[in-house]
Amino acid sequence: QVQLVESGGGSVQAGGSLRLSCVVSGDTGSRYYMAWFRQAPGKGREGVAAIETIGFTRYAHSVEGRFTISLDNVKNSLYMEMNSLKPEDTSMYYCAADRVNWLLFPRYKNWGQGTQVTVSS
Repeated sequence: QVQLVESGGGSVQAGGSLRLSCVVSGDTGSRYYMAWFRQAPGKGREGVAAIETIGFTRYAHSVEGRFTISLDNVKNSLYMEMNSLKPEDTSMYYCAADRVNWLLFPRYKNWGQGTQVTVSS
């Protein structure tokens, strides 16, 4: 089991940038697959970006080329750089981790509490 704490959300104008962070604590000695998800009010949880510890990444088509997921194993932290933000990116963003590689499917066992991103036009 791991505990996940996100930060870095906020309010920006369209075209702006934000960097989300997720600090991992607990069973950090084991290999975990990690991902970012988002969920807007009244909508399902959407996979945004996923990463394996060896550096393989996967992105939702809606964010490909604008978002970059990265992992710092020394700091036990997951990041997501978000550029060229659009109003439709407005959502609560969650960090997720599991010993199974669920990629962008929301079946991860461990979730953070979320950080809100709001993009105004």
